[in-house]
This record gives sequence, C-alpha cells and structure tokens, in this order.
Amino acid sequence: MAVRKEPPKTTKRGSYGASDIQVLEGLEAVRRRPGMYIGTTDLRGLHHLVREVLDNSIDEAMNGTCDRIDVWIGESNEITVADNGRGIPVGPHPTQKDPRGRPMDALEVVMTILHAGGKFGGTGYKVSGGLHGVGVSVVNALASSTVVEVHRDGKIYTQSFERGKPASAVRTIPKPQLPIPPVLPWKESGRATGTVTRFAPDKEMFPVIEWDAGVITQWLRETAYLNKSLWLALHDERTGAEENYYFDGGVISFVRHLNRSHQTLHPKPVYVERTFDNATVVEVALQYNDSFAEKVYTFANNINTIDGGAHLTGFRTALTRTINAYARKSGALKESDPNLTSDDVREGLTAVISVKIREPQFEGQTKTRLGNAEIAGQVAAAVNDALGAYLEENPPDAKRIVEKSLTAFRAREAARKARDVFRKGALDGFSLPGKLADCSERDPEKCELFIVEGPSAGGSAKAGRDRRTQAILPLKGKILNVEKARADKMLGNEEIKALITALGTGIGDYFDVKKLRYGQTILLCDADVDGSHIRTLLLTLLYRHFRPLIEDGRIYIGQPPLYRLQLGKEVRWAYSDHERDKAIKELKSVAKTKRDDRKKAAGDKAEADGDKATSRARRRAAEEAEDQVETASTNTDEGTDDGKGGREPAIARYKGLGEMNAEQLWDTTLNPATRTLKRVTLEDAELADLVFDELMGSEVEGRKKWIMANADKAALDI
Repeated sequence: MAVRKEPPKTTKRGSYGASDIQVLEGLEAVRRRPGMYIGTTDLRGLHHLVREVLDNSIDEAMNGTCDRIDVWIGESNEITVADNGRGIPVGPHPTQKDPRGRPMDALEVVMTILHAGGKFGGTGYKVSGGLHGVGVSVVNALASSTVVEVHRDGKIYTQSFERGKPASAVRTIPKPQLPIPPVLPWKESGRATGTVTRFAPDKEMFPVIEWDAGVITQWLRETAYLNKSLWLALHDERTGAEENYYFDGGVISFVRHLNRSHQTLHPKPVYVERTFDNATVVEVALQYNDSFAEKVYTFANNINTIDGGAHLTGFRTALTRTINAYARKSGALKESDPNLTSDDVREGLTAVISVKIREPQFEGQTKTRLGNAEIAGQVAAAVNDALGAYLEENPPDAKRIVEKSLTAFRAREAARKARDVFRKGALDGFSLPGKLADCSERDPEKCELFIVEGPSAGGSAKAGRDRRTQAILPLKGKILNVEKARADKMLGNEEIKALITALGTGIGDYFDVKKLRYGQTILLCDADVDGSHIRTLLLTLLYRHFRPLIEDGRIYIGQPPLYRLQLGKEVRWAYSDHERDKAIKELKSVAKTKRDDRKKAAGDKAEADGDKATSRARRRAAEEAEDQVETASTNTDEGTDDGKGGREPAIARYKGLGEMNAEQLWDTTLNPATRTLKRVTLEDAELADLVFDELMGSEVEGRKKWIMANADKAALDI
C-alpha cells in the first residue's frame, strides 16, 4: 500500500504572504525613506532640515505672536533655532497615549508623531507654511540628537531625543541649558515665551554634513523682506560671523534690493496690499529696469514657490491685460497693431508676489507650486487695480514702461526671424560646426560635450579624448555677454551659434530638450583670470537661455590642475595650493621610504657578504653602499636638493590647458576615472540672478562694489 506523503510545509523562495506586510512604527518610515520627506540626503536635503524648523518659527511671526528669530550654526555642526513666539504647548494630550497607556505630553506628540500639529484648521494659526505636521518630527527622526526648550507659563520645559525617540521625559528646569548667548532673544522684546530647538544631523543619514551659511542667510533675508518688522539673525560660531535682517518696507525693500544693480525706469515700485474675504492677503511689488531679463519671485505663506502656481498666473494675466489696455488708450498701440504679449511686458521686470492664505494647496511636501485656483483671480484683481491706477497717475513712468514693452516686441520679432533662419538652416541639413570634433556614440546619455577655451587646448583635447563618447568644441576668445544683448544680436555671434548647433536643442521658442545631443556639457577653461571670465560668460548664456539643462544637472565645470609635482618616477597633480603642499609631503615621504628600503637592502647585502670580516669592515661596506644609494638617488630623482640630505619635488605651475599635452589632459581633466568635475546647480535662483547682474550687467558701480567687497577672497593671477 502506497503511503501518500504530505508536501513539506516550507515557504517557497520568492513567496509573498501576509507576514511580509510590514508596518513601520513611529518615525522609522522617515529613516527608511528620507527622500519622501526632504527630497534627498545630499547637501540640499541637509539644509532642508533647517528650513523645516525655521518655518515653524516663521508661522508664529505670520500670526503676530513672534517678532524675533535667531539661528546658530555650532562649531560641531549642530543647528539651534530660537524664537520668541508662544512656545510649543506642553501638558497631557487628550487622545495620544504612550505604550503604557499614559497620556503623552503635547511636546512629545509634536516631536515624534507624523501629521501632528496645530495647523490643520484649528484656532491656533490663521495662516502657516507648515501644513502637513511632519516638518519638525522629520528633523527629529533624521537627527542623532535633538533638544527642545519651551518657555511659557513662566516656566522652562525641556525634552531630549535620539534619532527620533525620546531620551528623556518632559521636565521643567530652572534656567536654559542650551549654550546660546546669555541674553535670550525674547528678553529683548519684553516677553518670556518662545521655543528653542537644537539638533545635530545624523551621520548615518547624511554622507556629508557641511552647512552653507550663505544658503541660510538668504532664507533669513528673504523672510525678513516678506514679514515687515520681523528681526532675524544668524550666528555662525564656526567663524564668529553674525548677520541681522530687519525691513520695514517689506516686499518693496525686496524689489529695490533685487534692482540695486540696474537703472530703474521709475523710482518708486508699484505696490499693492489687499485682503480678500477677511482671510487671504495679497501683497505685490513691481518695478521695471533697463535690463532684458525678468525676475519674478513668488511666495505663499513665506514658502518660496519656485515653480510658481496660481498666484503667478494671476499676476501675469493682469500685467499683460493692464499694460495693453493703457497702451491702446494712450495711442501707443494703434487699432491695427497686435497686442503686446506676456513676454513683451515682462522684459526688465522685477516683481515679488506674496500671498498669505489659510488653506494653501502645495504640490508635495517640498511646496514648490501653489495650486489654489481662486488665488489667480484675487491676485489679478489686486494687480489690475493697482497697476492701472499707477499708470494713470504717473504718465511719464507709464510712457517709459510701454516704450520698453514695444521695444521688446520689435526685438522679439527680429529674434524670431533670426531663429527662423537658424532653424531653417538646421532643417535644410545645416552641418555641425567645423570646429566641433564629434563623438561616434549616438546615445546622448552616453555622450559628453567639452567646451574648451582656445584652439591650443582644443587640439590637445581632441588628441587625448575618448573619441567614442567625448566631443570637443573649442571656442575662439570670449563669447558675447548675453546679459547686455538681446536675442537677435546674440544669434549673430558665431561662437554662440556654434554652441547652439552643437547642443542641438535650439533656443527660445524652438528650444526642445528632447533634441539634446549630449547628456553632459562640461566647461573646460584655463585656471586664470581670462578663463574665469570666459566661464562666467558661458554660465550666463546657459543660465539665461538653456536653464533646463542646469535644472536637470547636465552642466558641469571641469577642474584643470594648477600644479604637476614629480619626484623620481612619482607624479602628483594638485588642484589648489593646499593640495600642492599635501602632495609635496606625500612625495617626500614616499621618496624617503624608498631610500630607507634601498639602504636597508644594501646594508643587509653588505652584512651577508662580510660575515667573516671585522665589524669595522662591515661598517665600511655599509657606508660605501649607502653612498652609492645616495649617488644613484641624486642621479635619478627629478627635483632639487633640499639641503638636508633629501630631495624636493619638481613643481610645474599650469595656467593654461594648452600647456598640457594630450596624455596629461586625458589624465587630469578628460578621464572619467581621475578627473574632477563640479556640477552647476540652481540652489538659489535669486542669488544667481544677482551675481549675473552684478558681474555681467551694465551697471558699473554695482560691479565695482562687488569686486571691492570680495577682493580679499580672490586669488591673484601673477
């Protein structure tokens, strides 16, 4: 009789059952998937932590309960944010319980539970930037340690955390324990309430922890502009530097700051502040200048909505409609003339749009775009009324604004014709630039375009490159400064035309990133003043007319070495004076080790050969062998005598790429395995705009001030 065997009760490989469904408790989800909450764990995500804590303090200011915020960067890279707001509530929470069933303290709830906060429609906040209740709890989860001190009800409460988990219970203390300046910020305004949060980012989550004071400073300045009479300060304990910001003018001061490098068409910015339905506040300031670029910045509840949204749509609609209406009423536009376009009326425009709304609808946790449809109509109504009244009351200013828009219209038509000619040539089989040494690979993502300064360096690069994936485009001299030229003149520049053709994307209305011929574009310029100037001109062109390539992270700056050091057969390349000094020590150490090894080997041989000789003979043999080693070292090691029995490396200083041969250029700047590249990013569009304005614009005085202010940071080119 056959016995039926039951199959073994084992889980098959690759099975998927109920037991495989995991539930992450507490803040573990944040630590497992930090990108969902802060975007990335690189330096951008690291700085986002500061913004999340800072936004809570700013929300207090927007509700009129805070007028000072201080930020400290500690010597050990910890961040402290203090405000004189109402202080995070403390005391038993009515619904949240700890594992033992006891009520959790409200402070612990805020710091350890996602989607917990006072901004979900209650009476705690009229408006706020933090909507999801995840900001400070996410920071707590991604910090190795966090300490919070709350000043309210005449007491000081504190609680500490480690990687998002409570390390202590909420308790009262007699005096502040955080090492901040002796005069607490809220004391200066006569209040005794506020919140201090200190956190240290977790090294397990962030590969590099390095704070950029400039990024934080920009946030504070921006916030001070958007909130009248709010004092913000940054204390950098690493350097002892301190920055303070306070503006009574609000967004008007912001616009004047943005226009400081330009000649304005009208001295006073157009300004409007209007409240709708006793809830939404719209604040707009705008001013025209003599440049050709548009600078418009939008904010919703103090959050910089870099991708715009409904408030930007409403602003542009009102701007175009109002200027067209005035131009026709004044006779500047005839009945047969076409309307000015949105592009025409935005040339040379600087504007700041700030809305404060109870229930803003942001796209995602990073809040880069505002989605509230009703805001478009409200902003349009406010701008239409204010700008229309300004144009009627200030005819000379109105005339200059309309004339600039008409000039932009004519230039746009000329540029369109130039682009049509350019595009027609491309469609008719217009060949790639003759100076371009293209690569054989046809997949753009595997290709690189090196824009090289000068024909000499271009020749070396063409000879040393990987012909399969690397293309070389040498430029002759300095390209046109597009910051001071319209599109029609720009398209007449031969070097710029060659670059546009090589990239393949087209420009302006015909720009199409899908036609990009190279996945990476690398700027390779000499390490001198002229090279820096050419690189700035190229970056200005790419920023103004190929910005999507920068936003996609496709633009890089090659880092050619400054020094070549050689001692014997050992060669090192150095990209800075610090690396040069380090390489000198390394080469001398290697040379010394080799000499010691040779001496020892020679001594051992002498001792082996002279076993039967006297000790004096052995010593004499060893000394003779050592002399022979020293003589051989002197004859073979490249370098000079350091006067101490050793050798100094031979050092060559490279000012131009053309000084390198093809093999050296490959080793240092072309070889993906050994080269050093810097990716060009758009961390701060406003700062980039200001730098290009000051360095490349027509206002000499602003450039002079910038050079004088930064002269001590520059390296002399001798």
